[in-house]
Parts: sequence; C-alpha cells; structure tokens
Amino acid sequence: MDGLLLIDKPIGWTSHDVVAKLRGILKIRAIGHAGTLDPFATGLLVLGIGKGTKRLTALVGVDKAYLATVRLGATSDTFDKDGVILELSEPSVPTREQIESALDQFRGDYEQFAPLHSAKKIGGKKLYDLARAGKATEEMRPKKQVTIDAIEIIDYAWPNLVIDVKCGSGTYIRSLADDIGRALGTGGYCLELRRSKVGDFDVKDALTLEGLTPDIAAKHIL
Repeated sequence: MDGLLLIDKPIGWTSHDVVAKLRGILKIRAIGHAGTLDPFATGLLVLGIGKGTKRLTALVGVDKAYLATVRLGATSDTFDKDGVILELSEPSVPTREQIESALDQFRGDYEQFAPLHSAKKIGGKKLYDLARAGKATEEMRPKKQVTIDAIEIIDYAWPNLVIDVKCGSGTYIRSLADDIGRALGTGGYCLELRRSKVGDFDVKDALTLEGLTPDIAAKHIL
C-alpha cells in the first residue's frame, strides 16, 4: 500500500497519535504526515503511506484553510482553550463592522510572532519547554512574514467569532486569534480549530479513524 491517505483528525489526538494508530491498523511502519495539527484541533491530515512518504515533501509549503472560533474577552497563555484562561474585566464589545475593520490589517502579508507554547527552538531548546519552566518571555517569540489570503467572518455572537481563514504555510492560527484580540482590545484565543484544506486536498474527502480497516484505506489511497 503506497500513496497518500486523507484522515480527519479527532479532537484530543496528536498528529503522532494518528500515525501510530494507522501503523497498528495497516501494519505498515513507513507512515508520515504533512503538517502537524495541535491536539485541540480537528480536521485534515495528509498521511504518506509506504513509498507515499516521499510525496509529503511537495506538500510542506502549500496553502491551507481553517475554520476557527476565536473567543473574545479573554486570553490564554497558549493562545488556545487548553491554556491558562484569563477573563478580562468588562471588555468592550466590538461591533461586526469594527471586527471587519480590524481584520484588514491581517489580510495579505503580516509579521506574525510564534506562540510561546510552540515547537520553535531558542538556543536549542523548544519554546514550549522554556514556557513550561517559566523561562520564556515575549521577547523570545520568533517572528516571520506570513500570508493570509482571505479571512471571512462566518458568524459573530459575542464572545465567539467564527472565521474562515485561507493562508500560506507556516501560519499559526493560534497567534492570529491572539493578534485579533489584541487589535480589538478585547483579548482573544482560539477556542476551536478545524483544518479544512491542505493544498488541493479537502477534509470532506477524508476518512475517520473509527472503523477504519486496511481494505477501506486501500480503496481511498491517492
């Protein structure tokens, strides 16, 4: 069995958990994935099976799409729901028009800082290890230019803002959620995150792990 397999990652699983599960189901050791998803996130993982792992390199820099729920009026030290949440006292409630205006600064290219709780390395140590040890500071957050091709407001009912984001590879949606909260003066973190696309691949074509068998997988190898 050689090729690509699309999996809809369930919440609470790491990307490595999905790889390990597939190795057990398919009895194949050579399995890798293109682009990690945080445990709290769900959605599309593109897996390389057997010789298909060689095709993953071509997917490293492709664009991606996400559906994200940004919780306004609070902050998180990890920029997501799994961190330490700090509710703001009496935050001002922005209108949809004010949010739309704030989003303009993120459309196109913008300089984004990686979360402190990320796998980026500083002095050979991962940032999340430094953060957990209380040794990480805001100044340590590495920055780089990222590209947001589109941000569309799908729904807004305070305090939850649902956005559809199409972006270049390497964009942290958690950081985007935090940046949106800062721009609005309300604080914000990523409450829910679902990856819908990786390049031309769509989550609607992905398989779930529940009930997955080698025969089913073989019929969906790309």
